[in-house]
Amino acid sequence: MTRLLYVGNHAGYFLSHRLPVMRALQAHGYEVHVAVPPHADALEQMITADAMTEIQQLGFILHPIPIARGGLQPIHELRSLWRLHRLYRQLQPDLVYHATIKPVLYGGAAARLARVPAVINAMTGLGYAFSGSSIKARLIRSAFSTFYQIVMGHPNAMALFQNQDDQRTLIDAGLVRENRTVVIHGSGVDMNQYCPAPHPAETPVVMLASRMLWDKGIGEFVAAAGCCRQNGIGARFVLVGDTDPDNPAAIPRPQLQAWHDRGEIEWWGWQKDMAATLQQADVFCLPSFYREGIPKALIEAAATGLPIVTTDAPGCREVVRQGENGLLIPVRDRDALADALTQLIQDADQRQQMGRRSREIAIDTFSVETVASQTIGLCETLLNRKS
Repeated sequence: MTRLLYVGNHAGYFLSHRLPVMRALQAHGYEVHVAVPPHADALEQMITADAMTEIQQLGFILHPIPIARGGLQPIHELRSLWRLHRLYRQLQPDLVYHATIKPVLYGGAAARLARVPAVINAMTGLGYAFSGSSIKARLIRSAFSTFYQIVMGHPNAMALFQNQDDQRTLIDAGLVRENRTVVIHGSGVDMNQYCPAPHPAETPVVMLASRMLWDKGIGEFVAAAGCCRQNGIGARFVLVGDTDPDNPAAIPRPQLQAWHDRGEIEWWGWQKDMAATLQQADVFCLPSFYREGIPKALIEAAATGLPIVTTDAPGCREVVRQGENGLLIPVRDRDALADALTQLIQDADQRQQMGRRSREIAIDTFSVETVASQTIGLCETLLNRKS
């Protein structure tokens, strides 16, 4: 039996973003191991513990490892690298699948040292390091560039991207050869779980679901909501998701609560059942300028049959066909965002037409069957190459 080890930085992320594809690999005969840290921060310990229990109940073999999602403390980072190297030597996987930047860098280095036969380095967006302009972001970007070249020196590694913009960025920077890259659009969505639902003729609900980061365009969304209200546009504006203390762009919970208490928006917080949550929306909005891979929330919204307003930015533009299933706006443009939302709030027929097209695009491009088939094909190619 082929032994695959998934390495990530969050147990909940594995369940929300990687589970369908990893279940498909299980069904294909793979023995799937999962290495994730035991918790992200004190506030998330209970959620993460539940997620790790669920991972084991689903038949995956769990390996708790210390990988901090944020921070760059040298001793902790070296400890992560050493623990990964030890795990690889003990487990001797046929293939390792690294997801997100730290697992890619540390796991990639450990895989070279441990001589793992085949490696997938999944870059699910380039994140804060490439979207930020601060000195810290530039330093992280420089360190990443150096380390990534070492990681991709593995003789049988492939860099997996979710969009062509990220792929081209690293190719043009000389960090990876084009023939060592592949693009698979998103993480896959279960079209039976995420599906349209009838909407009562009530006040339209405009929903933004994501981590509560400034880079996700949360501030622009709140400002656009205020602009719509001032112009007499009747709608409910809803934020869904929790903050992310490990991210420098995290919005403090007191700020989110203040917006909610003042009636500027509704903040629903983290929701476990996103399929049911999205069915309460009439319009989905993500004005992100974060370096996304492809935001899973956009794909889930499309599968739910929602019209979408998002930015003409890497990762986001892959889901929306301008004027067909939604509207693309410039990044950080609050006025354009307010205008686009107003257009859809006021035109129920257009919302329905765009929603139907969203569902068609999701089925054709982003279904879990499509993504799983492509991922299994990539795994088989690497495994055949190593033998």
